[in-house]
Amino acid sequence: MHLVIDGYGADQALLESADAIYQFLDAYPVAIGMTKITPPHVYIYAGQNPQDVGVSGFVIIAESHISIHTFPKRQYVNIDVFSCKDFDTARALEELKGKFGIQQVRSWTLERGLEYSDPAVAMREMRSDRAAVMGRM
Repeated sequence: MHLVIDGYGADQALLESADAIYQFLDAYPVAIGMTKITPPHVYIYAGQNPQDVGVSGFVIIAESHISIHTFPKRQYVNIDVFSCKDFDTARALEELKGKFGIQQVRSWTLERGLEYSDPAVAMREMRSDRAAVMGRM
């Protein structure tokens, strides 16, 4: 599952705080039933366009990763929660809205890699794909 979130009207002070983003990435995996396996990595971006200044970060979880990109001047945030384990997307979304004071949200849940949940099927399909590519050469 891949939960993709665009959050609008978020708290500007939180979005520009590297500490707040770090704390979010540190606590959020446990809050949604995931297993954090690395400490969060957080970076401040200060490009030429002041509207693009923000904080980005990610944390690797046993189930995959969580990433965030903030645009404080726009009160806008992108968040991805990618997991090979099912999770409650409504609960995850509510946690995010509450944490960042998000007023409006657009979100999508993508199902990725489902055809590869069986390793034997995945190997057969990969071999078939490779053979098709080689046949075109």
